[in-house]
Amino acid sequence: MAKVRVYTDYKSPFAYIANKRLFEIKQSLGVELEWLPYTLRIPEFMGAVEERTPHFWRKVRYSYMDARRLANAQGLTIKGPRRIYNGFYASAGMLFAQRHGFFRSYHDTVFRKFWNHELDIDELPEMSAVVASLGGSVADFEAYVHGPARAEHDRIIDEAESLGVFGVPTMVFNGELFWGTDRIDMLVERIKNPESVAAALGSRRHK
Repeated sequence: MAKVRVYTDYKSPFAYIANKRLFEIKQSLGVELEWLPYTLRIPEFMGAVEERTPHFWRKVRYSYMDARRLANAQGLTIKGPRRIYNGFYASAGMLFAQRHGFFRSYHDTVFRKFWNHELDIDELPEMSAVVASLGGSVADFEAYVHGPARAEHDRIIDEAESLGVFGVPTMVFNGELFWGTDRIDMLVERIKNPESVAAALGSRRHK
């Protein structure tokens, strides 16, 4: 079975939008999706709010407008974030939910509630309430958050960056990276014809 690693973050509207296609690919092509957090460090790549230029803000406004268009086509709601979020608790919850058998419901719930302004992903009690609502153990989740979650989370981020990951959604198939919702069609083509990558790489080596 083909395996695709998906790096995602609940703070990203485009990661939210990518879910529908990715789950369709899982169903139609029979691929295994491995979901991992790549928790965006917003100030690191977008700069401090007070330092952002008018050009930057035009780009941000367009990006959210574009995200809303894509979301509306799926019947999803995207409301602009109220502030800059960290997102560690939500990412830890992603890993926890996978191990305890309720990943898909957690994944869908966190994305939907966050982008509808119904969930503060930086408040541990709110994230614990999501876990509890889906049948998970709050005690076990919070023990994980205060225990090994941070080291595991950071190791995953470091590994992602060693592969070249810099944003979400990023899909990795046979070592090749595909960043963004507009590269999912290319990913599908690679899954259907994986030998095309090997041939292309081979031809480059012999030039």
